[in-house]
Amino acid sequence: MSLEISDQTFKEEVLSSKEPVLVDFWAEWCGPCRSLKPIVDELSEEFKGKVKVAKIDIDANQEVSVEYGIRNIPTLLFFKNGQVVDKVIGVQPKEKLAEKMNALLG
Repeated sequence: MSLEISDQTFKEEVLSSKEPVLVDFWAEWCGPCRSLKPIVDELSEEFKGKVKVAKIDIDANQEVSVEYGIRNIPTLLFFKNGQVVDKVIGVQPKEKLAEKMNALLG
């Protein structure tokens, strides 16, 4: 299961994380976000202990969304050592996202 984060916990959970982090920017009303959720949850289980998977609701947490220029959702940002190293917008196949997560580990 993905970790729910907020504007208040973003720095600690993402920027200060010792492991790479995938952050899913989503909203309750977003149909494509709901389509992506099971894929993100599966990846969370498959990469447990290697890549942290977090979700942030853009409606409830606008500070981080604005800071990272999130204009379309779902948007997935891949962080390593507190820096964005990759970005995906829209629903993507699980295999493509798994490749990007493996690249974070490489």
